[in-house]
Amino acid sequence: MAEEPDLVSAIYGRGIAYGKKGLHDIKNAELALFELSRVITLEPDRPEVFEQRAEILSPLGRINEAVNDLTKAIQLQPSARLYRHRGTLYFISEDYATAHADFQQSLELNRNQPTAMLYKGLTFFHRGLLKVNALCAPYDISAFPLRNEVESCAVIRQEPRNQRLLKAEEKSDFEERGVQACLKQMNYFSIYFLQEAIESFKEALKQKVDFIDAYKSLGQAYRELGNFEAATESFQKALLLNQNHVQTLQLRGMMLYHHGSLQEALKNFKRCLQLEPYNEVCQYMKGLSHVAMGQFYEGIKAQTKVMLNDPLPGQKASPEYLKVKYLREYSRYLHAHLDTPLTEYNIDVDLPGSFKDHWAKNLPFLIDDYEEQPGLQPHIRDVLHQNFESYKPEVQELICIADRLGSLMQYETPGFLPNKRIHRAMGLAALEVMQAVQRTWTNSKVRMNGKTRLMQWRDMFDIAVKWRRIADPDQPVLWLDQMPARSLSRGFNNHINLIRGQVINMRYLEYFEKILHFIKDRILVYHGANNPKGLLEVREALEKVHKVEDLLPIMKQFNTKTKDGFTVNTKVPSLKDQGKEYDGFTITITGDKYEADAVCNLILSLVYYFYNLMPLSRGSSVIAYSVIVGALMASGKEVAGKIPKGKLVDFEAMTAPGSEAFSKIAKSWMNLKR
Repeated sequence: MAEEPDLVSAIYGRGIAYGKKGLHDIKNAELALFELSRVITLEPDRPEVFEQRAEILSPLGRINEAVNDLTKAIQLQPSARLYRHRGTLYFISEDYATAHADFQQSLELNRNQPTAMLYKGLTFFHRGLLKVNALCAPYDISAFPLRNEVESCAVIRQEPRNQRLLKAEEKSDFEERGVQACLKQMNYFSIYFLQEAIESFKEALKQKVDFIDAYKSLGQAYRELGNFEAATESFQKALLLNQNHVQTLQLRGMMLYHHGSLQEALKNFKRCLQLEPYNEVCQYMKGLSHVAMGQFYEGIKAQTKVMLNDPLPGQKASPEYLKVKYLREYSRYLHAHLDTPLTEYNIDVDLPGSFKDHWAKNLPFLIDDYEEQPGLQPHIRDVLHQNFESYKPEVQELICIADRLGSLMQYETPGFLPNKRIHRAMGLAALEVMQAVQRTWTNSKVRMNGKTRLMQWRDMFDIAVKWRRIADPDQPVLWLDQMPARSLSRGFNNHINLIRGQVINMRYLEYFEKILHFIKDRILVYHGANNPKGLLEVREALEKVHKVEDLLPIMKQFNTKTKDGFTVNTKVPSLKDQGKEYDGFTITITGDKYEADAVCNLILSLVYYFYNLMPLSRGSSVIAYSVIVGALMASGKEVAGKIPKGKLVDFEAMTAPGSEAFSKIAKSWMNLKR
C-alpha cells in the first residue's frame, strides 16, 4: 500500500478488514466505507464492491443508500444473491410489494433457495391482501402497468399463472362485465395473499424439511386466517424440530390465550421465560393469563417484572410496557372486589376518568394525581381452580347450554379466531339477560349496583358488558359516556381500517363494495342539501367510481374545502341533553306473548341503535348479540341459526338503511324457534 497507494485490491482488502473488525465501533464502519468508496471511484464496474458497501451501510440504518448500491450491483451483474439481499432490505423497510418482486426474481434465477422462498411468503403474509388501486387484488399484476381498470382486468386474466384461479364461467364473466367482474372476484379471492403465503412456506419446507422458521410462519398464517387446528399442527412441527424455539412458544402461547385455552397458553409462556427470562411479551402474557384465571398473586408478580423493564433513553417503549401499568391497576381492583357480588361494583363508576380515558386509548401512563389501587390483601384469596366434573349436574347443563349459545355468536369470516372462553362467557351473559328480562316482566324491578329500580335498556347491556370484562381483562370494555367530558368533547372514535397503505383488512373485504356504495350515497345526500344545482353532475361522476381512491378527486372538484381527505357520517336519532329538544326514540318491550313477532322486532331495533351508536370502547358486537339472544329467549324464542359465513352483525347494522331492514336481515339467519 505504501508503494502503490492506489492498488485497488489492497484498498478493497483493507475495507473488508475494517468491516470484519466489528461495526459496533463506528470508526471501523467509517473506515470501511471510506476504503470501499475509494475502490468504487477507481473501478466503478465491480458489483462485489457495491454489495460489500451495502452490507456495511444496512446495519447502520442507512437502508436507502444500501438499496442504491445493490441496485448498481444488479445493473452490473444480476444474481439470485443480489436480488435476495435487496429484497431483504425492502422487506425491512416494509415495502412488501417491491420486496416480493425481488424475491421472485431471485427465485427465478435460482429456485432452490428456502430462505428466499420463506421471505417471499412473508411478503404475502405481511400484506394480508395487497391493494392494487383497490381493484383486482387477487391476480398477479406485477408484470403489467395498470393503464385503466378494464384493460387491467383483461390483461390480468390472460396471465398464465392466474388461469388456475378462474373457473370457466368466471372467465366469461370477465369478458362480459370487465371492471364489475373484477370487483366481484375480490370477494371470491378475499384470502388470496395469505393462501399464497402458505403455499410459499410449504414450498420452502419442500426444499428444507427441517426449516423451523417456515413451520413457525406457516402457523402464523393459519392463525391469521382463524384456522386453529392447522396453526396448532404447524407450531407443533416447529417445536418437534426444536422444543426450545422461543418465538414459536411465544406465538403458540398467544394463539392459545386468544382461543380461550389459558392453562395451555400459560405452559408455553413459562417455558418461554425459562429459555429467555427477559422476554417482555411472554412475561406480560404470563401475568395476563394468571389474572384471567383469578390467580392474582402470580399475575401481578409477572406484571411488575414488565414494569421494571424501563426502555432506554431514546428507545421506543414496547406495547407490553405501555399496557402493563393499566393491567396491574385493574388486576388490583378486581382482586379487591373478589368477595363482592358482581352486581355491587362497577369500574365505570369506581375507576378515575383519566385512567379509563388513557387505558381505552392505549396512551402512556402519565396521569396527574393518580392514586394507586390497594395492594393485594392477604385475607382475600385467589380464585380456586374448578373442574367441570365437580359441578352439580344442573350447573354442568347450564355451562353446556352457554357454550352452545356462545358458539352461535362466532363470526365465520377469515381472521376471526374462535375463542371458547368468550363463547362461554357470552353464552352465560345471554342466559343472565334472559333471566333478568323475565324477572322484569314479572315485577318491573331489577337490582343493579346495589340498588333496586326499574330496569332500563342499559341494564341488559351491563349484564353482558360485565361478562365480557371477565372473559378478557386485557381489553378495556368501558362505556364511553362515562369518560371525562373533555375526552368526549374531543371525540372518541372506534376506528376500523378497511384499507391502510398496501394492506387490506381481510375481515371486512366482503363489505368493501357495500361501503363504497354507502359512501357514494352519503356524498349525494350532502350535495343534495348543499349543492342541489350540481347534483346531476356529481351523480354522473360517482357512477364512474369503482375504487375508493377515485372519490377524493371528485370531492375536491365539487367542494373547495376538501383537501387531503373527507369524512362521511350517518345520523342516528338520539336524546342527548336533558331539557333540549331533539329527534329521539323510545322503545318499550313488554314481553306480551301474543305479540312475539313485535317483541322480536323491538329487540332487534334496540340493538340496531346500539350498534350504530357504538357506546363501548371494545366488544360492542358480541355484547349486543348476546343481548339479542338473551332477550329473545325471554320472549319465548330461541336463536338456533349461526351467523352466515362472511357476515358481520355490526357491519350489517351500520350499513342497513334502518332498523326494520336490519331486523329483516338478522331474522333471515337466526332460525328462531319457540
